[in-house]
Amino acid sequence: MRRVPPTIALDDPRRADVLALLEEHLADMYATSPAESVHALDPSALAVPGVTFWTARDDAGLLLGCVALKELAPDDGELKSMRTAAAARGRGVGGALLAHVLGQARGRGYRTLHLETGTQDFFAPARRLYARAGFAPCPPFGAYVEDPNSAFYRLELAPAG
Repeated sequence: MRRVPPTIALDDPRRADVLALLEEHLADMYATSPAESVHALDPSALAVPGVTFWTARDDAGLLLGCVALKELAPDDGELKSMRTAAAARGRGVGGALLAHVLGQARGRGYRTLHLETGTQDFFAPARRLYARAGFAPCPPFGAYVEDPNSAFYRLELAPAG
């Protein structure tokens, strides 16, 4: 069966099906990490200026995943709230979302893209995806502090074009 790439578009994190996916995301974060180590944004924080939110959907409109890009500085961004719906895992949705965000970041002229993820086994697939995309471990950035439950990554971006 041919894999059809998802459609990735700007969306509202307060949309009903997105809320359910984000609630699942936050529940997993709190189930796998101590509360002080959970840095996932809630839906209202994903809808503020400086944060851009996208969803991936199939050709019938079914939600497959989401991702956000937070501007840290005019030339630096942070990947936030990347999540693939459980039923869509293993179908390339995470890779498609990551590629989309990298393209958007380059198009904005970002020189770097950062992210924070967990150190627990639950987050191993995400860490492998980020490593394949060229992200390298780095010290805490922005307001983050050293935390044994957090892994910090940075990607140097080549200019768009």
